[in-house]
Amino acid sequence: MTPVHFSFTSAFVLGLMGLAFHRTHLLSALLCLEGMMLSLFIALSLWALQMEATGYSVAPMLLLAFSACETSAGLALLVATARTHGTDRLQSLNLLQC
Repeated sequence: MTPVHFSFTSAFVLGLMGLAFHRTHLLSALLCLEGMMLSLFIALSLWALQMEATGYSVAPMLLLAFSACETSAGLALLVATARTHGTDRLQSLNLLQC
């Protein structure tokens, strides 16, 4: 495994571990998701450059578009929970109450 592949793999795994183990605030969970998406975007971009095919260059742009949609939905949920509950702590959210 080359050092470039190792760095992107470790960045993705660190984002995944941060998402799995550090679940106190919704903002930290969203930042971990964005770190994972950024490492995937850069890895897909480098993969498309290494393959030297124009057909593979669509995948990073599609991932970036989905990442932007995920970010906007996450920030909308963050604002809605901060307005209704007064905090973004995930322990204060009860999924059984509507």
